[in-house]
Amino acid sequence: MANPIEQFKIQPLVPLKVGSVDISFTNSSAMMVLSICLITLFLTLSVRSRALVPGRWQSMAEVFYEFIAGMLRDNVGQEGRKYFPFIFSLFMFVLFGNLLGMMPIPVIGFTYTSHVIVTFAMALVVFVGVTAIGFARHGTHYLRMFFPHGAPIATAVILIPIELISYFSRPFSLAVRLFANMTVGHIILKVMGGFVVSLGAFYLIPGVVPFAFLSAITVLEFGIALLQAYVFTILSCIYLHDAIHMH
Repeated sequence: MANPIEQFKIQPLVPLKVGSVDISFTNSSAMMVLSICLITLFLTLSVRSRALVPGRWQSMAEVFYEFIAGMLRDNVGQEGRKYFPFIFSLFMFVLFGNLLGMMPIPVIGFTYTSHVIVTFAMALVVFVGVTAIGFARHGTHYLRMFFPHGAPIATAVILIPIELISYFSRPFSLAVRLFANMTVGHIILKVMGGFVVSLGAFYLIPGVVPFAFLSAITVLEFGIALLQAYVFTILSCIYLHDAIHMH
């Protein structure tokens, strides 16, 4: 059976170093570029005709647009409209990364959302951006986030550390949730695929059972890919709501 961890190995496609720093163009980089190109192509071609009665592709693009617009409206309010381009781009980037990672793409095939450094970088951008928005809108009053309004002063010694830990753990929880779900799902698929090959090669009937289970797990993994893109985005919206309105 093939090593299920081997699929997460980053392979340099164009080796490049600046001094002692490795800045090689890797399979992970290639998949990110491919995702951005496909997102751009999908949205550009889908809305190019701007038909009054939308076709299949235009309808799909409009569904994504309305989905994210509704998410922002419900979780942030009308003031969140100006942040729609960022939230929409974030959702599409995570979604395409999750889905493309399920495809058997030769040479560059890789799930970049299964690497914690990538998910943490996205989560850190969200965290820093939301914090900057909070201080820009509320000034030093934003520090009230760490001490709930109306709480007794005597509880400050307990509540402030708890709120600080909760606040600064946001990028870690956001990053680890996406990374862990995508990594575990791909490992399970790789292990089950190994069972199908080893059993099916010698015993046709016993190989049917793991193949059926693998098919079910694959469908489930596609669902998880969609769900994790949604979870990552809606949590970003919730953090944005806290920065704009405070709790």
